[in-house]
Amino acid sequence: MRIDGERESNNVEDRRGSGGGGGMMGGKRGVGIGSIVIAAIAYFVFGINPMTTLSVVGGGGSAPVQQAPVAANSNDPLNKFARVVMAQTEDAWTQVFKEQGKVYKPTKLAIFSGRTPTACGPGETAAGPFYCPADQMVYIDPQFYQTLSKQLGASGDFARAYVLAHEVGHHVQNQLGIMDKMEQAKQRNPKAANQLSVRLELQADCFAGVWARRTENSRKVLEPGDLQEAMTAAASVGDDKLQGSRARPETFTHGTSAQRMEWFKRGFEGGNMAHDGQNPADTIDDLCLLTTHYRPTVRMFDYMGDTSSATALASHMA
Repeated sequence: MRIDGERESNNVEDRRGSGGGGGMMGGKRGVGIGSIVIAAIAYFVFGINPMTTLSVVGGGGSAPVQQAPVAANSNDPLNKFARVVMAQTEDAWTQVFKEQGKVYKPTKLAIFSGRTPTACGPGETAAGPFYCPADQMVYIDPQFYQTLSKQLGASGDFARAYVLAHEVGHHVQNQLGIMDKMEQAKQRNPKAANQLSVRLELQADCFAGVWARRTENSRKVLEPGDLQEAMTAAASVGDDKLQGSRARPETFTHGTSAQRMEWFKRGFEGGNMAHDGQNPADTIDDLCLLTTHYRPTVRMFDYMGDTSSATALASHMA
């Protein structure tokens, strides 16, 4: 992936070396065993912070402890890489939103080591990369990239970029009100919570594909093998692969390896949207539907409003 000469975002905080933060989990927040199980399944799976499962969506959770960011080091390869990728997501989504008559407000990325305070509670390395909807920030401990490469078998710069683009995809969902609608749907039908979470994650994969297509069209940054790196990364964090031989589909919260690859590919192949002039009626919510298979008649917002029962949900599933 070519990054030389690319614009670097100012929306990146490097908190490494700032002394950690957050301390032990404070307060007397009640946590049910079901939430703990879901959070445990999310261990080292990037997506929404597992703490979101423990009562954060919609702005809840404890207030963040202030932690001063470390001054940016322009010579640090990771810092530079993150700034370039975040700038690419800003440019891509600003254009997409503009085409739909909307205004995109960029997220910020915090690079930390070990532990850092967030509006969703203390962020930790074990959670993997995550997006906190309460403060609208993306968090990552670079140690995850070692896990991604050495333990999950997904290496390469574009694999790392895909991780960030996926998290930014959650910010896009938050901006469009999808996350709030998803949480409301979960409250109406708790039994469908895992299935709804899978769809949220697959949509973020699709949005990552949109970023890749838009960035390649405007910047020509892809090098041979880059797309395969992203596909391998998507496959490496499938629920079925992470759970192994004892995989239990009813507990999946992020989707299978095949699904994650499929949805990234769908976003990449259809990422031009109205920009290509071929489908001017397409909107952001038409592009990456929350159903397993593409059904043009089922838009995400229609789907979000029809989750009163497991039967109704199943009617939208393959």
